[in-house]
Amino acid sequence: MKNKGLLLVLSGPSGCGKGTVCRRLLEKHPDMRLSVSATTREKRAGEQEGVDYFYKTREAFEAMIARGELLEYNRGYNGNYYGTPKQYVREQLEQGHDVILEIEMNGAARIKEQCPDGVFIFLAPPSLEELHRRLIQRGRETAEQAAERFSKAKAEIGMASDYRYVIVNDELERAVERIEAVLQAERCLVSRNEELINELIR
Repeated sequence: MKNKGLLLVLSGPSGCGKGTVCRRLLEKHPDMRLSVSATTREKRAGEQEGVDYFYKTREAFEAMIARGELLEYNRGYNGNYYGTPKQYVREQLEQGHDVILEIEMNGAARIKEQCPDGVFIFLAPPSLEELHRRLIQRGRETAEQAAERFSKAKAEIGMASDYRYVIVNDELERAVERIEAVLQAERCLVSRNEELINELIR
């Protein structure tokens, strides 16, 4: 019997490298899945249904909310909804795939209420100075916007105690190896192996 997969919930401040870490994990582990969000925003050129997002009308998304079909959801600054469908995550886990959910802290807190056995990891920068350098170096925002993100990041780091693990992303491969070690340890928990233990003592 194939073991159920692990739900890896990864959060951290903007600029800490969450996306890069997720991509590297997926490259190294083809059986791992990235959680696909549902959204009401329009599909962009090159995007695929069920790969980039599950594209929904506003009415369909709000119906999903009413039926309790989302692990979490939020409304973006542009007015569009974004959320994590329960069905996709549960199907992948039941098939034995580990699922990565890259998400902000508020969403992670809501998922923790429904999935307390998830593996909650906070990805931290090696220092505030390095985080500030990365934000500036990305060149995605004005200096003022980068300063706002940096200020928000300091507040988010203060929420790390809500997670079970903290991984410092000082070097990509080292950070990925630490996450792999966490997942390996989680698979060895007694609570995840009760069926095996019961079988052995029968």
